[in-house]
Amino acid sequence: MRTWRSCLESAGAHQGALRDDYMKVARFMQRREPAGYLAVRLLVPASHQPHVLAGYAFAAFTDDVCDRGTVQERTGHYDAWAEQVRTALSTGSAAHPLLRAFLHTAAERELPRRWVDSYLEGARIDLDFSGFETEADYQRYVEQLTWPFLMITSGLAHLGGGSAEFAASCRLFADAAQRTDILTDLSEDLRGGRLYLPLSDLDRHGITRADLEKGRDLPGVRALVAATVEAARATLHEATVLLEHCSEEHRRLMRFILDLHHQRLASVTARGASVARRPVRDRPVACLRLLAGRPTRRAVRATG
Repeated sequence: MRTWRSCLESAGAHQGALRDDYMKVARFMQRREPAGYLAVRLLVPASHQPHVLAGYAFAAFTDDVCDRGTVQERTGHYDAWAEQVRTALSTGSAAHPLLRAFLHTAAERELPRRWVDSYLEGARIDLDFSGFETEADYQRYVEQLTWPFLMITSGLAHLGGGSAEFAASCRLFADAAQRTDILTDLSEDLRGGRLYLPLSDLDRHGITRADLEKGRDLPGVRALVAATVEAARATLHEATVLLEHCSEEHRRLMRFILDLHHQRLASVTARGASVARRPVRDRPVACLRLLAGRPTRRAVRATG
């Protein structure tokens, strides 16, 4: 693994305030997403690593602003942050180190501003989230928030954000990743008063929100989890086309991310209805096997 300083030198951020900003990006990602940080450091060429991490750090920091505090507090903090971002994009300067690094990355990688604007607008949905009535409501959420999130992170793999085919494949993965996250985080979201599964899915399986909140191991709950896994896995298989449209430099990282989501879905399947009682977390040894290019037997069965 190349040192972080050598990666910064390869990316042209080897001195002064810019280097310090990317140093803070690395520390932020090490704390918040250690597995993702390690994957980027191991699987992405040195000159691309600072840009990939800067994109994820900006998106993750924005997500954190939306999640902390009361609705009123979140809204106030988010409005102030969004205004900072829009001003920074217009003027080319910013006070926050993560935002300064992202500005530099966005300029270097020629990221279309529309994806940042779309993400900022979509993130407002989570400030006072009221749930989804139908699958169509869920798909609008993916379109407005999850997809732009991917395009300001994975989109940095290409100058200019990539082709229309790349964007379309990211849309597929956004759906699969979001549905997977809904399952792995189901118990925590319920404790926080949020349910991201469409109510129409609960109705279809004859269960209520209270059944999930109380962690009931019912046939309907098991069927709901299984059906949601099946839908996520089918879309994840379709999203494999992402590898055909991804740049060669980022293909190893994209393959790891796809395999990681298959592994998460396999873990959800093994847990069944208990995902409503406690979250599903990545297993460190299994993740290390994926990073080494050796999927676990469970993940192989899931993808085969």
